[in-house]
Amino acid sequence: MTLLARSTLSAALATTAALCGGLGPALCHAAASTTSAPTSAWSPSAALAESAVLRKIRDTGVIVIGHRLTSSPFSYLDAKLRPVGYSVDLCQRVVEAVRQKLDLRDLEVKMVAVSSATRMPLVANGTVDLECGVTTNTVERQKTQSFSITTYVAASRLLAKRESEIHKLDDLRGKVVASTIATTSIRYLNSVNEALKLDMKIVAGQDDTDAFQMVQNDRAVAFAMDDVLLRSLMASASNPTDYTISDDMLSIEPYGIGLPKDDPVFKQLVDSTLTAIYRSGEIYSIYSKWFMAPIPPRGIKLRMPMSEPLLRAIRQPTDSPDPQDYR
Repeated sequence: MTLLARSTLSAALATTAALCGGLGPALCHAAASTTSAPTSAWSPSAALAESAVLRKIRDTGVIVIGHRLTSSPFSYLDAKLRPVGYSVDLCQRVVEAVRQKLDLRDLEVKMVAVSSATRMPLVANGTVDLECGVTTNTVERQKTQSFSITTYVAASRLLAKRESEIHKLDDLRGKVVASTIATTSIRYLNSVNEALKLDMKIVAGQDDTDAFQMVQNDRAVAFAMDDVLLRSLMASASNPTDYTISDDMLSIEPYGIGLPKDDPVFKQLVDSTLTAIYRSGEIYSIYSKWFMAPIPPRGIKLRMPMSEPLLRAIRQPTDSPDPQDYR
């Protein structure tokens, strides 16, 4: 191992304890020694013959990344209107792997803004090669697209004004509740509303910021969404202490990079790139950059150590859409 490699690995392992929170040294350090099934040797000619996505990238010299506008810290625009974030960083590593594998030194990276409503259709119709945002891998969604191995594990919760004393689903009975259009959270709200006869009025924001504003302006008593996104929105508010996030989980949300369906060769390239990041320990420095350190443009600190489910997904990479696999 070179001195540079030793230095990189040592730095990664040094950040692991802080990121793992209170999980204890055994589980924490086990995450740094991820193992995975070996992949077959890479053959550019065979890959191009079997992968429509890689052929398109080779023929056009362009790879298209779908990014979000306001989904901090995963995928959003910085002060210079450049797409940045945890998911964007991971996708940039994939782009570099594609560049090297296809020997495309002048590979152009085209960034395309997507929303909750447009992200999956743009992957399904081949417009976007890598959807780098905050998309939950579900069985239903796998009917129209594929997903990489899991890159983050969130939990859907409720954000409300502290004075409203909203802590659990039953507190929402007969009230107006917001979520974001075309998300698993709003689908969950609709299903539980019918199943438990809560008589909620569910309203949809065009994006997370829009839905949060409904709570801020008292047009809704709560906003149901993934906890990390709620924390980011709350931290960005002028009066963050006026809001609270429920302890009770509504659902578990495994995120993955969105990929075109039925292209196992391209998926293998994406997955092997991410697995290498996990095994090397680089994932810990990437995670620390976006969840522990101040994030641009306002220097907000989320202070969110890695959860145990995410550590397990790093130690044993999986693309399972089953929430039970992350409990």
